[in-house]
Amino acid sequence: MRASGAGGQNVNKVSSAAHLRFDIGASSLPKSWQSRLLALSDQRISPDGIVVIKAREHRSLEQNRQAALDRLRELLESIATPPKPRIPTRPSRRAKQRRLDDKTRRGKVKSLRGRIDD
Repeated sequence: MRASGAGGQNVNKVSSAAHLRFDIGASSLPKSWQSRLLALSDQRISPDGIVVIKAREHRSLEQNRQAALDRLRELLESIATPPKPRIPTRPSRRAKQRRLDDKTRRGKVKSLRGRIDD
C-alpha cells in the first residue's frame, strides 16, 4: 500500500508501506498465548481477533516488512511469559499502626494551619 505523509513525489509513485494482518484464532499459537493476546487492550487488535500492524517509516518495502514483523515479534514476546499470580497478603500490625500515626500527625499539622483567634 502507499505510505501517507511527507515525502514529495516519491510518496505518490512508490508503494512502500507494509500492512501486516495476523489472525489470532487461525494461528498455531498455544491457546494460552491466544487468550492473553485477546485480553490485551491494544488498539492494534481488532474485536475480531486480528492484529493489524502498519509500517511506513522506511522508504523501502522490505525494510517496512521487516519492521512490521519485528513489531509483531515484540508483541508476542510481551505475552510469552504468563503473568505472575498475585499472592494476597495482609498489612502487618506495625504497618497499620504506622499508617494511623502518620494520619494523626498529618491531621495535627493541618489543624495548625487555621486562623488564629485572639
